[in-house]
Amino acid sequence: MKLFIHTDGGARGNPGPGAVGVVVLDEKKKVIKEIGKFIGKSTNNEAEYKAVLEGLKAAKDLKGSEIVFYIDSLLVVSQLNGKFKVKEPRMKTFFNEAKMIEKGFESVKYNHVPREKNYIADKIVNEVLDTI
Repeated sequence: MKLFIHTDGGARGNPGPGAVGVVVLDEKKKVIKEIGKFIGKSTNNEAEYKAVLEGLKAAKDLKGSEIVFYIDSLLVVSQLNGKFKVKEPRMKTFFNEAKMIEKGFESVKYNHVPREKNYIADKIVNEVLDTI
């Protein structure tokens, strides 16, 4: 099954209170799962990676085989696509975890999108942060 996943992560204060937002769509582009989660103190980049990890785990639970991500963090997309090196040790841990989970799928693609095309995941992040 092909899944389309929009993810976003954010931290107010950078570092500060952080949250992730994940929206999973099926092949017909129908929303089949939404995740909003408080992740504690984090940086924006940590939150972006944690959102991807939540998306990968959701795809695994939903028995996805081909996964297409839409992420508004150019840094995270470039790192996951191998265009940029991951130098920061904490980000390397998240990167390595994502690469391990990826092995369970036929294919995983990471696409950069402008923030306005990722509004549902962004909205979820802000809703979570507004409640703390």
